[in-house]
Amino acid sequence: MKLSFTKLTTPTPEIAETFQRWENDVTLKYLTRPNENREELERQHTISVESLVNRIKHDQMYLIYIDDKLVGEMDFQIDPSHLFKKETGTAWIGIVIGEEEARGKGIGWKAMQFLEEQIQGQGLRRIELGVFEFNANAIRLYQKAGYQEISRIPEFTYWQGKMWDDIRMEKYL
Repeated sequence: MKLSFTKLTTPTPEIAETFQRWENDVTLKYLTRPNENREELERQHTISVESLVNRIKHDQMYLIYIDDKLVGEMDFQIDPSHLFKKETGTAWIGIVIGEEEARGKGIGWKAMQFLEEQIQGQGLRRIELGVFEFNANAIRLYQKAGYQEISRIPEFTYWQGKMWDDIRMEKYL
């Protein structure tokens, strides 16, 4: 298995189509976006080349490949408005392992290490992230990587018939 990361600079229709498939995958979407209710969770989202072009204006985006197959994406934003702790020079990160066969293979751990290197390379010293309280695997990964819980936003997202908190975590590099 050859794992590689590539910065997304020019989105293609194929990449947009893959992102859209992941965004609407019922095994993923409850983990990757907040939902106010069941209807929102069931709503289909559209990802286009244009929306990705707009996104890379604000996000540093990287594609995750195994043996030349696109299996995930990761990104970071610098000082976005949704930070819990408004500390200048903070990166907000996100990781999605979109292909089921790539999950549970340590790719998230390697993606975290890669993102931290990229963030440090830009002179940033703090990372913040949000993780839904039911996502035990991600919480364990972040704790293993040295992230500490700093707050909870109550009743942030809907899943399995109830509202769940968003746990905010941070790490100083």
